[in-house]
Amino acid sequence: MPSAPSSTPGFAPSAEPPPAGLAGVARATSIIAAGNIVSRVLGLARDIAKSYFFGATGLVSAFNIAAKVPMWFYDLLAGGMVSAALVPVFSTYARPEKRAELWLIASFLLTLCVTLMTPLVLLGELFAPQIAWLVSGGMSAETLRLTASLLRLTLPAMLFLNFAGILAGLLYSLKRFTLPAFNAAIFNLGIVAATLLFARPFGVRAMAAGLLAGAALQVLLQLPGLRDTQLRPVLDWRHPALHRIARLYFPIVLGLLVDMVSRAISYRLASTTGDQSIAWMDYATTLMQFPLGLTSTAISVAILPTLARQAAGWSAPEDSRDFLATLAHALRLVLVLIIPATVGLFVLARPVVELIFEHGDFLPADTAMTTMVLRLYLLGIIAAAIDLLLINAFYARQDAWTPAIVGLVGVFIYLAAALTPSFFRPMRLSDLIVANAIQLSVHALTMWLLLHRRVGSLRGQRLGHTTSRAVLAAAAMAVPTMAALWGVGQINWPGQLLSELAAVLLPGAIGAAVYLALMNAMKVPELALTAKLIRRRNPL
Repeated sequence: MPSAPSSTPGFAPSAEPPPAGLAGVARATSIIAAGNIVSRVLGLARDIAKSYFFGATGLVSAFNIAAKVPMWFYDLLAGGMVSAALVPVFSTYARPEKRAELWLIASFLLTLCVTLMTPLVLLGELFAPQIAWLVSGGMSAETLRLTASLLRLTLPAMLFLNFAGILAGLLYSLKRFTLPAFNAAIFNLGIVAATLLFARPFGVRAMAAGLLAGAALQVLLQLPGLRDTQLRPVLDWRHPALHRIARLYFPIVLGLLVDMVSRAISYRLASTTGDQSIAWMDYATTLMQFPLGLTSTAISVAILPTLARQAAGWSAPEDSRDFLATLAHALRLVLVLIIPATVGLFVLARPVVELIFEHGDFLPADTAMTTMVLRLYLLGIIAAAIDLLLINAFYARQDAWTPAIVGLVGVFIYLAAALTPSFFRPMRLSDLIVANAIQLSVHALTMWLLLHRRVGSLRGQRLGHTTSRAVLAAAAMAVPTMAALWGVGQINWPGQLLSELAAVLLPGAIGAAVYLALMNAMKVPELALTAKLIRRRNPL
């Protein structure tokens, strides 16, 4: 193992050397995090434009459903394969001497994608009204008709999204992180540009067309990273790697099918609480996903190839040491980032929603509901952050069955938690959000226990030490953050925009400064260690 880097001024050095490969993981994380930052900013711009032009009306709910359906199919197909099967298997053929086999495997999957997705898109175009009814039948007849119309615009995006997903898995396995890291960014850019340019003459259909354009741009974005590849149309099942991918993907597709049905049911249930409910849920989800994408999502993607290589080299139980050490480092870093982000976003939820969304047709009542939904979503965000890393740890071991089975159980937990209150009173939107937090928490706890049983214990990896200090520092930071928020509200600012910016930026900066100072005082080194690793010049 490489020696621990020297301490960064103002921070304590690490108590132990990082596991081999962590420097590469840290730099890959920084690249993916940069892509996520751009994506989240553009995602916020997308939702700002959406809220400005269309508020939180049935128009937005119709678009959200039309956008979700192709994304569900992407998650079911290429999206489900990238972490669970493509990167772990592709990584074993990424060495120069095996590249010819890698091109063959990727070529087959790309050809299969086009062959399967084309008729699926055509069927979707034919049955768009029926799909709209299945997913959101609780909405008004007019909103349902609009949803079907928008679906016909967005469904072809399924082909481009899945094609781009396979290309992303190929590039990740080659440790070419930069271009696929910006896939989501270019996707959101297409929606933002189309909305700003064409919302006035074409209404919400401009957003649907932008979604299709953004999906196509994802494919074009990745082509420069494929200059040395040898991809061609081929349909040949004979390569053993394809059977490995199929075996890994089979449990994933079962779990994702159930999850897709569950999400469709969730939207159907939400639609019964009002046409605006789905819009409020999606606005809140955008804000919740921002810190999650910058922390756990980025680290999970970056760490997967390293974990896969470490798992592939096991010959005895004690060989899991580096694997667990790498996972523990990633978990500690996620915890020191997501815990303060959760507390800060909870405290500043209302001013954040006001700043980003309360313009145009987005009314103060929409702000109140979106704030409520966001705060309830935050109850499960720490569990979600941990869960992403644990799931990828199992994928790295080419174990897709465990996450799939746990996910299946989690769906039933969600449905039970969501539906139980309706036996005693009419269903509320809050019931669905709380049920989501319960599902995430149970799922993460179960994955943790199974990792302990099947891979090894994370005891002795300073997880409790780091978590307790992050919780203490985040709790302490909440007080000055709330005080700063109150103080900003007492000032007569010269404009509404300046007032809204001050209500978010000043308390947020004070809270962050307090948190970092307290973490330094308690000698928690993860942030400084990561910065040092990123600056190392070792090749990925």
